[in-house]
Amino acid sequence: MMAPWDLYVIITTNLGGGRPTLELVRQALAGGATAIQLREKDLPARELVELGREIRQLTHAAGATFIVNDRLDVALAVEADGVHIGQEDLPARVARELLGPGKILGVSTGTVLEARQAVADGADYLGVGSIYATKSKEDAGEPIGLAGLKAIRAAVTIPLVAIGGINSSNAADVIAAGADGVAVVSAVIGAPDIAAAARELLAAVRRARH
Repeated sequence: MMAPWDLYVIITTNLGGGRPTLELVRQALAGGATAIQLREKDLPARELVELGREIRQLTHAAGATFIVNDRLDVALAVEADGVHIGQEDLPARVARELLGPGKILGVSTGTVLEARQAVADGADYLGVGSIYATKSKEDAGEPIGLAGLKAIRAAVTIPLVAIGGINSSNAADVIAAGADGVAVVSAVIGAPDIAAAARELLAAVRRARH
C-alpha cells in the first residue's frame, strides 16, 4: 500500500508547547502534513480511542494518512490507516497478521538487518533513524547519519521515512540520501507557528525531489 510520506508529523502533546492535541493536528494539517502519527505513551486506552477518533475525522477530511504508534488495538478501534511499531513492541509479523492486508504497517529500524527483517515480516514502510541527534525521543540511540540511511536504502525497496533531528535546513540532504519523506516532532509541533513550520519543511522536501 502506498501513501504520501513527504511530511509525517508525530503528535506528542507534551512537546507541543502546552497546546491542545487536536490543535496541534489541525495546524499540522493546515501546513500540508501528509501523514499524522499519534504517539501518546501515557494516555489510557479509553482516552486514546476518543482522541484517535477525532484525529481520524481531521485526517480524513484533509486527505492525510493517520497512523497510531504502538497501539494496534487503538489503531483498529478508531479505524486508523495503520500502526507504527518499534523494535521492542509487538513483533512485526504478528502485527501484520492482526492488521490484515488493508492497513499500513510501519516499523522503526536503524540497521540493514532490522530493515530486511521488517520487510520480510510485512512492513509497508520503515521509519529510519535517528538520522541526527534528537531530544524528542529519549531512547533514540546513537544517530545512524546519512550513511546509515543510504545503507538501508540500498538494502530495501519499500518507502523510507527518515526521523531524528530533521528540519528544513537538512531535509534536502535526507531526501538525497534516499528517504521518501521525513518524520518530525519538535520541528513542527514545537514551533511557534505550526502550520508555517510544516509548510516550510514540506517545501524543502519537495524541492529536494525535483
